[in-house]
Amino acid sequence: MTITSPQLGSSDAWTDARLLYALEEVVEKELNRHLKVAKDWMPHEYVPFSDGRNFPGQFDDGQAWEPEQSKVTDIGKIALVVNLLTEDNLPSYHHEIASLFGRDGAWGTWVHRWTAEEGRHGIVMRDYLLTSRAVDPDKLEQFRMAHMAEGFESDNRHSMLHSVAYVAFQELATRVSHRNTGHQSGDPVCDRMLARIATDENLHMVFYRNLLGAAFEIAPDLTMQSVRDVVVNFRMPGHGMPGFERAAAQMAIGEIYNMRIHHDDVLQPVLRYLKVLDIDGLGPEGLKAQEELGLYMNGLDAEASKFDEKLAARKARMAARAAS
Repeated sequence: MTITSPQLGSSDAWTDARLLYALEEVVEKELNRHLKVAKDWMPHEYVPFSDGRNFPGQFDDGQAWEPEQSKVTDIGKIALVVNLLTEDNLPSYHHEIASLFGRDGAWGTWVHRWTAEEGRHGIVMRDYLLTSRAVDPDKLEQFRMAHMAEGFESDNRHSMLHSVAYVAFQELATRVSHRNTGHQSGDPVCDRMLARIATDENLHMVFYRNLLGAAFEIAPDLTMQSVRDVVVNFRMPGHGMPGFERAAAQMAIGEIYNMRIHHDDVLQPVLRYLKVLDIDGLGPEGLKAQEELGLYMNGLDAEASKFDEKLAARKARMAARAAS
């Protein structure tokens, strides 16, 4: 992309409005690519409705929920609830990105398409959880109400570039979390459903990752600073839900999402694909951000190695107890 206004080479000249305009062509290109490769799918085709039974309430034949009614593993249940509650906040996410990216042109078309695709995820996951009786339906609804009533404000709502950088990583993080949950669920039906969702999330990641690459071309210093800030301060959008810290710790031990996975399967793939740590020609602020990003990644890798050692020791203890 050629920038015809020479004054826009200065970081100070890049307002959100100018960035939105400069990236419009890229958004249109990526939107068209996405629409060609994305496949529509029907949520109801992934739910075993024939396994469903009435719950107590308006039906005389309702059967109360019991934990043993589901074949899903304990860690699978925990992760499914976290993943679903995250998806439930879609109205807030839509508001955030529509406010930042706008509702007109290619940006607006993408915002609405993304929202429609994400809506399927919450539909199919809730139908699966209730039909398979994987979780207590009353508690699930109570959690949903509490989580959504709290509202949601993005950590990156102050900056369009920060928001693009964040979703490039977050969409991949969500894909990885869904995929690993499916693998650990103990139910092939659940695994197939979450694999289908993960495919969507991966396509969303590609859209934002390619957009982030274009931002590096036109505003490298600002984009580098945004990536640095997002990576160093990254947290998942569901961090405000009830019991999130405990659930996240259990998911870390259960190898659904932890520091090692975050480093190896989320941050590194995006940074490596865009060659973020190898970009040259940066100004002082961009170079400083690049160096700080590299140092942070090295530190995170070291912390992840410590976690790996603790997890291996825990597995060894559990294996020894099981053998005794």
